Amino acid sequence: MKQLLSVLFCLGYFLVGVAQDEQSDVNDSIQSKQINIVYGANFTKNEAQFPGASIFSKDNRQVQFEHQGADLWCDIAIYYQKENRLRALGNVRLQQGDSIELTSGKINYDGETKLAKAFENVLLEAEQQSGPVTLRTDTLYFDRESQESYYNSSGTVVDSTNTLTSEIGRYFMEVNKYQFLDSVHIENPEYTLDSEQLDYYTTSKNAYMYGPSTITGEAYKIYCERGFYDTKVESGYGIKNTRIDYNNRIIEGDSVYFDKAREFASATNNIVVTDTVNNGVIRAHYAEVFKAKDSVFATKRAVSISLVEQDSLYMHGDTLMVTGKPKNRISRAFRNAKFYKTDLSGKCDSLHFSEKTGVTQLIKNPVIWNGENQMTGDSIHLISNLKTEKMDSLKVINNAFIVSLDSISKTGYNQAKGKDLFGKFVDNELKVIDLIKNTEVIYYMYNDDDELIGIDKTICSKIRITMANNDVEDLTFTTDPDGDIFPERELPLDSRKLKGFVWRGDERIKTMEGIFDEDDNNVELVVIRGIDNPIDIDAEEAERSQNSGDPVNGIPPPENKTPQLKPIDRPKQIKVTSDPNQFQ
Repeated sequence: MKQLLSVLFCLGYFLVGVAQDEQSDVNDSIQSKQINIVYGANFTKNEAQFPGASIFSKDNRQVQFEHQGADLWCDIAIYYQKENRLRALGNVRLQQGDSIELTSGKINYDGETKLAKAFENVLLEAEQQSGPVTLRTDTLYFDRESQESYYNSSGTVVDSTNTLTSEIGRYFMEVNKYQFLDSVHIENPEYTLDSEQLDYYTTSKNAYMYGPSTITGEAYKIYCERGFYDTKVESGYGIKNTRIDYNNRIIEGDSVYFDKAREFASATNNIVVTDTVNNGVIRAHYAEVFKAKDSVFATKRAVSISLVEQDSLYMHGDTLMVTGKPKNRISRAFRNAKFYKTDLSGKCDSLHFSEKTGVTQLIKNPVIWNGENQMTGDSIHLISNLKTEKMDSLKVINNAFIVSLDSISKTGYNQAKGKDLFGKFVDNELKVIDLIKNTEVIYYMYNDDDELIGIDKTICSKIRITMANNDVEDLTFTTDPDGDIFPERELPLDSRKLKGFVWRGDERIKTMEGIFDEDDNNVELVVIRGIDNPIDIDAEEAERSQNSGDPVNGIPPPENKTPQLKPIDRPKQIKVTSDPNQFQ
C-alpha cells in the first residue's frame, strides 16, 4: 500500500511539473510578443477617451518602445497593454535593425500581428548595398511579419538611379523589390517610363512591365505590353505588342530587343521595320537595326516593300540588308533574290539598289519578266528617274536575249538577241527596246485573221522593238539586215530557236507570294516564351545577375532563350487588424 501511494505521489508531482513547464512556455511566448516600454517619461490615463489605455508623453526625451527587434520613438504614446497595441503620435520613428527606418506623424502598431500603419508625411528609408532607397507617401502599411510594406494613396520611391511614382505600391524588403500599380512613372535624367503595372528591383535597377508601357528616351521611344528594362544601361526587350521608334525607323515584332549603348535593336517573329523617311517597309521573322551604321539586316522570309508609281514593289532574298543615310540608302538582297510588281518581276542570285543613282542591279544569272516577255543577260540594270521616282529605263549587258511565247500558236517562241539591250519606260510601261550588235530575230507573223503568214528570221546590226500593252507592236531592222520570212513548213523545228535560247517561263513570278519558295513558307518560328509559360520573377532576377548572356550585360538573348516573365496578380490591400477609431 505504501509503495502504491509513493508511486501515485511521484506521478502527481511529475504531472504538476509538466503543467508548470507548459504554462511557463506559454507565458514566455506571450512575453515575447508583448510590446515593451523602454522609456515612458510622463504617465497618465484617460478612461473616458481611451478606456484601458496608458498614455505616455515625452519630457526631455521621447517615449520609446521595443518589440521583437524593432524600436519605436514618439512624443505621445497611447498604449493598450492588454490588447498589445499602441498608437504613437508626433515625430514618430520606427527603427528595424540597421537597414529600415520609418518616420511619420502617426503610427498604429499591433504587437500580435506585427503590423504598423503610418500616417502623415510617411518616409520609409532602406539602406542597401546599392545605396539608400526612400519611399514617401501619405499612408503606409508595414507588415513586419512578412517584411512587406504597402500604400494605396500615391507614393514616390527614390534610389540612386530613378524616381518612381505610382498610385499603389508594395515593397518586398527581403528581395528589395517594389510592385507598382496604376499610373506608374519613372523619371530618369536620360528617359521617362510610364506603365500600368511594373516590378522594380532596387538592387539591380531592373524593371518588369505589365500592361501598356512606354519608355521615352532622347533618340528612341519604346512601347510594349509585357517587357523587361535595365534602367541603368537603357537596354531591354518587349514580348507583347512591342514597338520601337528608333532612328527614323519603327520596329515591331513578337519579341523586340533594344540596347542604347550598342545603338542596336533586334526583333524576332512577325517583324515589321518601317522607314519613316523613305516610306519603305521590311517584313521578316528576324531583323537587326544598327543605329551608328544606319543599317537594317533581315532574314527568315524577309521582304522589302516600297511604293513605285502607286504600285508596291516587293523585293526578297534569303538575307536583306539596307544601309546608309536617308535618301542615300543602299538595299541588297543576297542569295535567291527576287522582286515583283504588277507588270514587272525578276530573279537573280543577288540584287543591289542605290537610292542615290536610282539603279537596281540584278547580279549573276538574272532574268526579268515584263508582261509575257522574258529577258536575260549577264547583268541587268533597272534605272529609276530620281526626280519623278518612276521607272525610266532598262539595260541588259552582254548576251542580251528576249523571248515570249507565241500568243496564238502557243507552241513557238518569238525571240530576239544581241550583245546589249536598252529599254525605255513611259508611264511605267516598257515602250521601246533596242538590241545592238550581232542581233538576230525569230518572229511569228500573222494577218488580221490570226492566220500565220510565216516565221521571220533576220540577222542585222540593230533591232528596235516597239511595244504596246507589253506585247510586240512593230519590229525595225537597221544596218544591213539579212533574212527572210519562211513558211512554217519550210523552217525545221531545230531552226526555230536562236543559239543560247533558254525558256524559263515556269520560273516567272506572277504574284507577290511567288517571291517566296518552299523553304520560306515553311519557316519555323521561334517560341517566344514568357506569356503562356511563366516562371518565378524573383528566381529569374537572381539568375539574370549571374547570366552573362542576357540583356543585363548588353548581349541580346538567344532567339530560343527569350527570358520569361511572370504575370502577377494585383496586390491585395493589407488590412489593419486594430480599429483605428479607438485611437481618435
